[in-house]
Amino acid sequence: MVEQGDPILLPSTTASAATRRAEALIPTPFGQFRMIAYSDDPEAYSPHIALVHPDMDPASEVIVRIHSECITGDLFGSKRCDCGEQLNRAMRIAASGKGMVIYLRQEGRGIGIINKLKAYQLQDQGLDTIQANLHLGFEIDARHYEVAQGILEDLGVSQIQLLTNNPEKVDSFTEGKVKVVRRLPIIIDPSKENKGYLHTKEASMGHWLKL
Repeated sequence: MVEQGDPILLPSTTASAATRRAEALIPTPFGQFRMIAYSDDPEAYSPHIALVHPDMDPASEVIVRIHSECITGDLFGSKRCDCGEQLNRAMRIAASGKGMVIYLRQEGRGIGIINKLKAYQLQDQGLDTIQANLHLGFEIDARHYEVAQGILEDLGVSQIQLLTNNPEKVDSFTEGKVKVVRRLPIIIDPSKENKGYLHTKEASMGHWLKL
């Protein structure tokens, strides 16, 4: 039986952690990128990452994907979501368009991998992704994007073409120095394993998916 959990307060992920700590040229299957680590702590174990095409022109309308960490999908190829496929496609688009991918360490829409796995257990009992988060005492989506704006400012970028299906991500740029001049869709064909999840994102969270 599913029982309601007590509300949980998460540490803020809105810290202005846009301090550049280290960088190196990284060859990937999609091409070379400058990998730049950003953190408010110089010894941070899990800094935010910017993967920047070496020929990115900060004065242009830069193609940008802001991708929140998804260990299950990005690393292990889980089919419960479309995150890994989105990341691969974004890397390919950033490579061909001389853009960048900003990788934010806010796993599970901001609740972390342990709570994400607990949410998956609840989904296996019949709750959808929204109901599972609320049941555990979390927000539907606890992510924030201020640090991404700080990273873009550090890189001298003021206008972006944002690769996203998420209206909240677009709305997060209504204030600040960086402007979204165009939204670029990043649609992944649903699978039998993630079709319900994607339907919930479209129907209840307003994501532009056209399922």
